Amino acid sequence: MKKLAIACDHAGYEYKEKLKEHFCGRFEIQDFGTDSAESVDYPDFVHPAANSVETGDNELGILICGSGNGVQMSANKHKDVRCALCWMPELAELSRQHNNANMIAIPARFIAFELAVEIIEKFISTEFEGGRHAGRVAKIASC
Repeated sequence: MKKLAIACDHAGYEYKEKLKEHFCGRFEIQDFGTDSAESVDYPDFVHPAANSVETGDNELGILICGSGNGVQMSANKHKDVRCALCWMPELAELSRQHNNANMIAIPARFIAFELAVEIIEKFISTEFEGGRHAGRVAKIASC
């Protein structure tokens, strides 16, 4: 069973809870919080989730905040994390095929929950193509 990390801030809390319910039984999901809709600082939850993907404890990660930007920026501070901000399934597919993204950022305030599910389903089910993309992905980490 594929292992997924999930984390959010207050703006993504409702989606996080619904996503856990939606994917329950299909994936092993490790929830890094937050645990309510009260205002929080997203890096406090993103960094532990990104660490778990970076170390291989989880294969992929799902991050949710209002715009998706804050969680994506925080996750991408981790050397072996490639987090893609996606608001349509095609972007999720390409982020996996061409960039070997291992985390996805969802903008909860800008897309419907049903679309978020579709995007994440595409992200999880798509594999990295390798080939000509492998060398490019290897150049992403600068240090």
